[in-house]
Amino acid sequence: MANGIRVLMIASDWPIPGPDATTYFIQRQADSLQGAGVAVEKFAFRGYKNPLRYLWNWTRVRRRISRERFDLIHAQFGQSGLLALPKRLPLVVTFRGSDLLGIISDRTGRHTLLGRVSQQASRFVARHADVVVVVAEHMKRFLPPGVSATVIPSGLDLALFQPVPQAEARRRLGLPEDRHLVVFAGRPSQARKRYGLAKQVVEVLNRSLPADLHVVWGVPHEEVPLHMSAGDALLFTSRQEGSPNVVKEALACNLPVVSVPVADVPERLRGVVGCELCDDERPETLAAALERVLRRKQRSSVLGSRDSEPRPKQRREQRTRLCSFARPTRLGRLDLPPEQREIGACVRSTFLRSTSIPSSLALAFRPKSGRSTTSGSSTIGDGC
Repeated sequence: MANGIRVLMIASDWPIPGPDATTYFIQRQADSLQGAGVAVEKFAFRGYKNPLRYLWNWTRVRRRISRERFDLIHAQFGQSGLLALPKRLPLVVTFRGSDLLGIISDRTGRHTLLGRVSQQASRFVARHADVVVVVAEHMKRFLPPGVSATVIPSGLDLALFQPVPQAEARRRLGLPEDRHLVVFAGRPSQARKRYGLAKQVVEVLNRSLPADLHVVWGVPHEEVPLHMSAGDALLFTSRQEGSPNVVKEALACNLPVVSVPVADVPERLRGVVGCELCDDERPETLAAALERVLRRKQRSSVLGSRDSEPRPKQRREQRTRLCSFARPTRLGRLDLPPEQREIGACVRSTFLRSTSIPSSLALAFRPKSGRSTTSGSSTIGDGC
């Protein structure tokens, strides 16, 4: 790997192991790229919304890129890209949500002034980046005019997110087996998640069908699939999202989803049996949809079950929908899923502007033979 591409990945929210961590997808993306032959070095920092901390970490990045050889920088979140400006190396930036959409105050439920400053900073970074990545199509509207972007949703680790028989999951978690459980996955105090709306929906539902709201927050990441498998439906009420992983996590565990129309959720739920996307956000509308899902007593059918292994073509379609991360096979080959082939393409095309790509990386990111399909501006190969 010494002669391959070396990437410095900068992230202001690198996941720290613990029950409140939510950005595991950043570490998984780095691991997946390393498995594909890209040397990824991380620069993790905490800005804490403090300009002086950003300035201090900017100097640290400057020192590091002057002492070590890197071929490009990949910034996770727009504000992280500030540390790479003015550019000394090609810059790839991935925008993931509030960096472009704004920050919603947990106290007032409104967009904050600091969030608007962060938006402007992210737009500034986008103008100077060589490649811009957004996790969902709707985020393109928040980019400056003339800035093009590639849509690459965050992915899942399907080795972790697999369905578990509901009775077994409830027994392991100590949950009642004779109650309908509606899963709310998120921090209840976070205003944009709208926990209050979820409670209203379940209150309306209880007028005709008894059910409990099961909050999944502050649990180890490895236990989330158990909670998804134990539930009867996921209720998703967020006001603002980039590309919410919790919806994909539910689908991976065959948990039906009832959701408001937000972010790329309509795209994720399109054609998925057992799920419902509501036209409005009224508690009565969501409760009616939730009741229909619960009375059907049917799991969603994106990934099938352990008892029914999907056919290869179906599995490829499932991985495309969930944008799952790859893992090396026993023979050491890496079968890159759609998201990682896209990230690889960004890395490769950016690097090609200044030098020739090493043959080892070209082989790692070479698309397999097969028809490709296009979704938005993102081309997804058929051979994942």
